[in-house]
Amino acid sequence: MGCAPSIHVSQSGVVYCRGSDECSSPRQGSGASQGPGGPPRGLLVPADAAPRGHAPGPPGAARVRRARAELGSGSSAGSAAPCGATCRGRRRHCCASAEAETQTSYTSVKQVSSAEVRIGPMRLTQDPIQVLLIFAKEDSQSDGFWWACDRAGYRCNIARTPESALECFLDKHHEIIVIDHRQSRAFDAEAVCRSIRATNPSEHTVILAVVSQVSDDHEEASVLPLLHAGFNRRFMENNSIIACYNELIQIEHGEVRSQFKLRACNSVFTALDHCHEAIEITSDDHVIQIHKIHRDSGENSQTESHSIRYKSRRKESIDVKSISSRGSDAPSLQNRRYPSMARIHSMTIEAPITKVINIINAAQENSPVTVAEALDRVLEILRTTELYSPQLGTKDEDPHTSDLVGGLMTDGLRRLSGNEYVFTKNVHQSHSHLTMPVTINDVPPSIAQLLDNEESWDFNIFELEAVTHKRPLVYLGLKVFSRFGVCEFLNCSEATLRAWLQVIEANYHSSNAYHNSTHAADVLHATAFFLGKERVKGSLDQLDEVAALIAATVHDVDHPGRTNSFLCNAGSELAVLYNDTAVLESHHTALAFQLTVKDAKCNIFKNIDRNHYRTLRQAIIDMVLATEMTKHFEHVNKFVNSINKPMAAEIEGSNCECTPPGKNFPENQILIKRMMIKCADVANPCRPLDLCIEWAGRISEEYFAQTDEEKRQGLPVVMPVFDRNTCSIPKSQISFIDYFITDMFDAWDAFAHLPGLMQHLADNYKHWKTLDDLKCKSLRLPSES
Repeated sequence: MGCAPSIHVSQSGVVYCRGSDECSSPRQGSGASQGPGGPPRGLLVPADAAPRGHAPGPPGAARVRRARAELGSGSSAGSAAPCGATCRGRRRHCCASAEAETQTSYTSVKQVSSAEVRIGPMRLTQDPIQVLLIFAKEDSQSDGFWWACDRAGYRCNIARTPESALECFLDKHHEIIVIDHRQSRAFDAEAVCRSIRATNPSEHTVILAVVSQVSDDHEEASVLPLLHAGFNRRFMENNSIIACYNELIQIEHGEVRSQFKLRACNSVFTALDHCHEAIEITSDDHVIQIHKIHRDSGENSQTESHSIRYKSRRKESIDVKSISSRGSDAPSLQNRRYPSMARIHSMTIEAPITKVINIINAAQENSPVTVAEALDRVLEILRTTELYSPQLGTKDEDPHTSDLVGGLMTDGLRRLSGNEYVFTKNVHQSHSHLTMPVTINDVPPSIAQLLDNEESWDFNIFELEAVTHKRPLVYLGLKVFSRFGVCEFLNCSEATLRAWLQVIEANYHSSNAYHNSTHAADVLHATAFFLGKERVKGSLDQLDEVAALIAATVHDVDHPGRTNSFLCNAGSELAVLYNDTAVLESHHTALAFQLTVKDAKCNIFKNIDRNHYRTLRQAIIDMVLATEMTKHFEHVNKFVNSINKPMAAEIEGSNCECTPPGKNFPENQILIKRMMIKCADVANPCRPLDLCIEWAGRISEEYFAQTDEEKRQGLPVVMPVFDRNTCSIPKSQISFIDYFITDMFDAWDAFAHLPGLMQHLADNYKHWKTLDDLKCKSLRLPSES
């Protein structure tokens, strides 16, 4: 019989023959050619086939002869099929419809070696291409693609129905699919394409539509409907095997090769994600694109990315190295524990918000239309940069709310040339000419008597301002810092602390109606009060307490009495220096450290070690920057989600309020410190009514002065409602409490337990509401004044 075949029966009931190794080519001549009494080698025949003399034959003889001629075969034109060639048989038991399934012969595939693909320094092996032909019936076009696959060495399958096509694709994951788009009566080609595209494996599959030739009197149709259905390419009907062959080869070396490289890169990055070693990937010019470091800390393993220049890189398009393997270059790296880094996925640095968006995108695929539309809205919200800023809703109709939001939560988007705001005082005052204050033990009796009550929330800071001649910060600071053991922690003398407090207070502007050293002393007092609350005390370390007290003291040093928006619009030197971002808050911290370290007499940090200093400095900076209002809602929402909600769940489960949620969790401690100084900074509405009214008058006067100056200089008026001739102070206070204060203090009260403050807030809100109802625009009723 020549090439003795081996028989395999598939689950679908199809019997196909594989030629033996004696047959090396489907076009190889054989002296013992297959006789008419048996099926040709490689022929697919049904399991219930007729006797050997009646086995179905290959494609029509004319088409076979033409195929051989195009392929340059030396086989006889009269033979049924060459040894090892694959022909189509009829499969009778598939969804009650005739279907043909073909596969190139085992020996013909063996002839084609796996292709080697290079990606930079990587050499990858690509298996022979698999092609799926979806044709309702056999014709010259399907034969053309089938013989083209045979010539190219591709593995080929043919499906006759959409169901069998989908089943075959899910089983074999073909790289190329050819769908007959010429016949609409057998099946809807676009529907077949969409059903395949709905599966995950189709992501890396190229789908080709075979369309009918266009007559000269008809305009050629657009390819957009095909692209929208999921097709990648269009093939104009042409049954020439060479035309089909060229089309397939172009697809292989174009889209298929690109998809193969993309899958390989995904695999590399998946491997990197699970790697327990440090990995660096650099670009051509030795810039590290990805720097993956593994840290073993219990159950957690994290990664991160940097973009830095590393001079000792060898020149490669992509340089992937395992740091721990470079023993001769850096032996100490093998035992290093690396910091947390962001995970690497699909050649991008995937942030947590990206993961959330990807999860929602995946959920949309199988969701009802209404759910998918709702998820679209969710994605739209998540992709905005203002995730934590609430929508004003109906409040945007209130000019007081709009102006407060615009003035406090923006850094000013407009800049007018030639209108630069210049400070009217020297911000770097020297303290050498100032008389050193007396020690805390030698404080005048009137001041000492007031300070005896400094631990009470109802402490009257304005009385201290009066008896100290507008120098309350030095005296209150000495008392509070002594109570918390700040000098002992910093290992500095009381004289150094006194000098430091004096220098800081001297750099507050006493001419400001609101942002002066009295405000700093008020914030320091509130911070100290909060630090005394049981849950706050249990959540923070002494370093946190010291940092909070220092941050409260310096948080508005050298404040010019104007908002960030004003400075940005005026083109001030500070706005230019800090790129219109957190201008004042950045200046307060920078100046505070400059004033502290420039003279040993007032350097309270000179005796602590470098590590403690850096930790303390970072904590102080972080808290002062938290007072910047553009991130107000971000800080409040993070506190609620990370502190309030877990604490409520824990208390509900254990019926115990003794466990502070932030202890030993640095991230939570940071949120607590930020929330604490934010609340201390704007605690005026929670003070006793007389103090609240005084503070409201002072901040209003400062805003009035800013509006006056904006009008004089021709600058944009940031808060038009703060016109001294028309402003309603009660309305402005109501808007401020509604928009900024209520939610924040509800959250802070839930953590720190501050019933007295919340009662003051309710009483004060009622006061402003009463005035507003009576159409009174001043601080008090005329009769009370």
